[in-house]
Amino acid sequence: MSYLTIARDARAEIEVSRSRFLCALVRVEDELSARSVVEQARKEHWDARHHCSAFVLGPERALERAHDDGEPPGTGGAPMLDVLRGREVSDVVAVVTRWFGGTLLGTGGLGRAYGDAVRAAFETAALVRRVEQELCDVTVDLAAAGRLEHELRARGTKVLRIDYTDMATLELAVPLIAVPVAEEIVAELTGGAAGLFRRGRRWVDAPVS
Repeated sequence: MSYLTIARDARAEIEVSRSRFLCALVRVEDELSARSVVEQARKEHWDARHHCSAFVLGPERALERAHDDGEPPGTGGAPMLDVLRGREVSDVVAVVTRWFGGTLLGTGGLGRAYGDAVRAAFETAALVRRVEQELCDVTVDLAAAGRLEHELRARGTKVLRIDYTDMATLELAVPLIAVPVAEEIVAELTGGAAGLFRRGRRWVDAPVS
């Protein structure tokens, strides 16, 4: 399993009819963290009139929230959430702080402005892919270790370390989708004498291909 998120936090500001829209994109792990980002924006920019927000959480982007913070319903959080959906990212909260410039923008103008602020922030944000890996150990004869390491690396498995005693123990991080392939390689190169011992899972950042 994998999903996209931002590599680091990003900000951008746009101006529409003298109203300023400052967007902060922040990477978060859970809903509490996302709400804390919104509260921090309120404290940092206490002189602003609105702090609209939207966030998407979870590997399957299952949790979504949007808030208009006093703007007409559907003109703040909803268009911001649409941008997050369109970028197919998760574990990201967007907060757009608005300083009113004296000119009413109308519902259509507001929706475009809030969405454009988030799009502007994405222009400065690099994306990464979060990949779930299975952490495994495999112990083999010393003679088999070099070839096994080469074959596993060639198929996308990360060899974290190798401990040498009278045997060689390889500590591996295997993308979930590649676990069956890794098992086949180990079985083939050891004549079925060795197998993967699974120790748990982790999420890591990988470049977006």
